[in-house]
Amino acid sequence: MAFFWALWSFDACITMVVLYFFFIGLADGSVSSFNMGIWLLLLGALAAIMLGSLWLKGLEKLLLAKLLLAVLAVPGLLYLLFMLMIIITKPRWN
Repeated sequence: MAFFWALWSFDACITMVVLYFFFIGLADGSVSSFNMGIWLLLLGALAAIMLGSLWLKGLEKLLLAKLLLAVLAVPGLLYLLFMLMIIITKPRWN
């Protein structure tokens, strides 16, 4: 049960970052009618993952809920580790 909530919290942080970029994009005009469909698809997928995992947990399908959360958590964790590696090793990009 604790692993479910750890995954859910990590996914919630990822969702908050995406929402932050969405609202910043709305404010500066980079999110427009041209790319609004992509944004709505992305936000809908995030909502489906977050709410679907809670729905599956409520149905006592904890393994399926964890697998659904892992769909977002694994790439997010890999990106976080990549950024941490970049910060620590300070590579030369030239």
